[in-house]
Amino acid sequence: MARSVPLVSTIFVLLLLLIATEMGPTMVAEARTCESQSHRFKGPCLSDTNCGSVCRTEGFSGGHCRGFSRRCFCTKECNKNNNN
Repeated sequence: MARSVPLVSTIFVLLLLLIATEMGPTMVAEARTCESQSHRFKGPCLSDTNCGSVCRTEGFSGGHCRGFSRRCFCTKECNKNNNN
């Protein structure tokens, strides 16, 4: 019994160190998405696929239709130094 107390104490301290150093699962911050209305898309936006294709020609990663007037908005990951 006398030998088990130091062993349990050692295990407890190691578990505390593991928790304190966050060696467990890490959280990944989700990148912010920036939007801009497409300059090349013409007419009402009825297909997210078509909108995304046009947006990729404008240098964006994708796009989607939105709003009452169904306009094409292009999307991309925001730069870290952007305030938007």
